[in-house]
Order: sequence, then C-alpha cells, then structure tokens
Amino acid sequence: MVMGILRVTGDKVVDDTGQPVFLRGTAIGGWMNMENFITGYPGHESQHRESMLKVLGREKSEFFFDRWLYHFFTEADAKFSKSLGLNCIRIPFNYRHFEDDMNPRVLKMSGFLYLDRVIDLCAKHEIYTILDMHAVPGGQNADWHSDNPSPYATFWEHRDHQDRTIWLWEQIAARYKDQPWVAGYNPLNEPCDPKHYRLPAFYERLEKAIRAVDPDHILWLDGNTFAMEWRCFEKVLPNCVYALHDYSTMGFPTGERYRGTAEQKAKLEQQFLRKAEFQSQHGVPIWNGEFGPVYADPALDENADEINQERYNLLGEQLRIYDKYQIHWTIWLYKDIGLQGMVHTSPQSAWNRAIATFLETKRASQLDGWAPYPSAGVDAVIDPLVEWIDHVSPKAKNTYPGPWNTKRHIVRRVLHDFLSASLSDDFAELFADKNEAQLEELAKSFSFDECVQRCSLNEIMSAHAAVSRVDN
Repeated sequence: MVMGILRVTGDKVVDDTGQPVFLRGTAIGGWMNMENFITGYPGHESQHRESMLKVLGREKSEFFFDRWLYHFFTEADAKFSKSLGLNCIRIPFNYRHFEDDMNPRVLKMSGFLYLDRVIDLCAKHEIYTILDMHAVPGGQNADWHSDNPSPYATFWEHRDHQDRTIWLWEQIAARYKDQPWVAGYNPLNEPCDPKHYRLPAFYERLEKAIRAVDPDHILWLDGNTFAMEWRCFEKVLPNCVYALHDYSTMGFPTGERYRGTAEQKAKLEQQFLRKAEFQSQHGVPIWNGEFGPVYADPALDENADEINQERYNLLGEQLRIYDKYQIHWTIWLYKDIGLQGMVHTSPQSAWNRAIATFLETKRASQLDGWAPYPSAGVDAVIDPLVEWIDHVSPKAKNTYPGPWNTKRHIVRRVLHDFLSASLSDDFAELFADKNEAQLEELAKSFSFDECVQRCSLNEIMSAHAAVSRVDN
C-alpha cells in the first residue's frame, strides 16, 4: 500500500511514515523516446517519424505509432515487473510528445494519454514511476538518445530552450503533483554542459519553478557529462536525489572480457565510488539511473553463451556493489529487439523478419552508436581520417565530452548523423505496402506475450531486488 508521496530525508528516500523505500527497477527506454538500437531504425526518432509519415501517409503512420506505443507496455509488462520484485520503472520521454518546435508553449494533451496509461498501470501493481525527460528542446547533449541530429547541444546556448523545458516541467508537475506512485521527476537525461557551471545553475532555476507548482515530489538530478561528473556542483538542493550512470566497458564488445578477477571487481567498485563522490560527501541518496551490459547474439557471435555468462557475472557483481552501498537503481533496459533488454522481440516476429536485411546493413556500416559490431571496412575508411586529424590538431582528441576520442566524434558525425539520416527513408520503405492489419501485426511484435524473456538476466535482477536492507 502506498504511504504518501516519497521524500528525501538525509541520505534516504522515505514514505509518509518515515520508513526508508529503496527503488529498484528498470526503464522503458525506446518507448516515448525512441532509440535506434532499441527498435532497429537508423538515425534519430524525429527523422524516423518523418520518414514513416512520408512513406505511409498521415493516417497509417499515426495508426502504426499509436498501436506500437500501446503494445510496447501493457498490464502484462507491469505484472511481469512486479513478479520480479521490481518496484520502480523509469519512463523516458521526448518533449515532442507534449510540444512542437513550431508551436512552442502550446501543450499537446495527446502525450498524456500514453504517459497516464503506463503510470496508472504501474500504480495498480504498486510500482513507482520516475518521469524522465530524455530529450529536451535544443538537445541537452549531442547524442542520438536526445533526438539531436547535430553535434551541437544548443540547449546550453539558448535561454529559450531552457525556458521552454522549465515551462513543460511546470505543466507535467501540475498534472502529477497529487500522484503518490510517481516517485518524482528526472528533468534532464545525461546532460553534457561543456562549461559545467550552467547545469547546476539550471537545476536551481528549475527546482524553484517546479516547487511553485508541486512542492512535494522528489527531483532526481543527473550529473554532468552523461551523468558521470559533478564539477561546479557546490551544494545540494532540498528534496533531491543526485543520479549517476554506471556502465562498465567490460559489458560491451570493445571492452576487456569480465573474468571476475579481484582486480576487475576492485575496478568496478572504484568506478562507482568515483561517480558517487558528490553524493557521499553531501550525505544525499544515490540513484544509479542507468547501467547494464549488452548481450551477444547466438546467431551472430561465436561463443555467445560464454560471453553472455561473463556479462551476467559482471551484472551480478555490479548489483552486489549497489547492495553494499544501499543505493537506488534502474537498469537499462526493459525491452528491445535483442541487444540488451530484459525481454525482447522474437527473431521470428513480424517486426524482426521485416527489418532483418536492414539490420545487416546497420551492423556492417556501424550505424548504431550503442555496442556497434566491429567492421574492418568502416575502420579502413575512418581510421586514416582520424589519424590525419590527430596529426593536424593534436588537441582534437580532447574535445568535450571527455569520454569521446577523435574517432568517436568522427563516427558520430559521419555515420550516426549523415549516413544514418540518408538511410532513414530506406528503412521506412520496408513498410510502404503494409495495410493496417499488417501494421498492427508489426506493432504487436513488441507485446509482452510475443516477446522472449532473457531469463538469466531477470533472475539476477530479481535476486538483488529482493535483497534485505539494513537501515543505517
């Protein structure tokens, strides 16, 4: 039974009785904020939607996306999450569901139809939700998941982008201010402010604006540079939890393989503690908003079972660390087409069969920024350019954001922006001849009953969601 709206007391999140509540769950990324690796299209969500509109026409395009949004999360998904012992779902969403760039500050109520449904389904099964604006006007970072098709995060340079974001959060807060199963608001996902000081300044403005509308709900605030650093954060705001994201390169194809050595375990813990230093110093709760390996595909990867067991072991060790420090967490990701999700579409589904050939093109050309497959052909083109740039401008490799080297910047601009955008219409053409019944079948590929469970992953999560916690 819900015991009032959650709040922050010291380093804990508590209910109305003062009892600590630990939020442990997942995120329905790729739903109200679509991502290319999650569903298979190239490029960015806004490009994908424009291409589908061009190919299908307005009526069929709107029909498909409406049915897809329905099937992606239904009561069956909420029940499944509850059955694993999870009590929280982070809901990423794109601001474009609620406002248009060419019609700013005019609220689109249609977005609430989808958001309300999932919040209510989760509440029915006693699952908290954290509302996460994953894409904001202008883009808070230069990556695909902020639906930003440029290398420039203009959110930080144009006051109006920030003002519109605050305005939209005021509308959202007004709608959910009395909803106890909403655990709070995650205003910016993975912000990347090159100057660092503008992010905490924005949070101060935003906190005051939201409190004027909703004085009670927690704000879950991501650190800078993809939620990994806290430069220029000098104080904590009231009733706020500060969030880090804790991916390990050992969970990805380009990282070293996880063997469970003492050195690797120490590295995982040290990485987490470095990211959590701000929270620890200021005595506030810690939320790991994203983490989790990706998984090898038995149809494509040699030794897939062995690799995946290593990544399950890695995940288990990360969760052991999070248990040790008594933190809140939401794993990335709940559902996709087979790379990372707790459940995923079947290889035999109408959707996977329809896009199979296109996925081969994406893999060969490294069009996805998330866990790209190695490609000697791409390296042969990109590496000489990177070498030349680093020779001409040795400082290029230090371009913000810090985790990116020169190759990452070049791949982002050439492959993930330019080439991916040029193939957006090609992806949409795969559905050009589909009628509504066929589009419904494609959308239904994402329904829980037609999806495949990643059982080993879910067993690990369930075990750690149920770990008993000792109050300090």
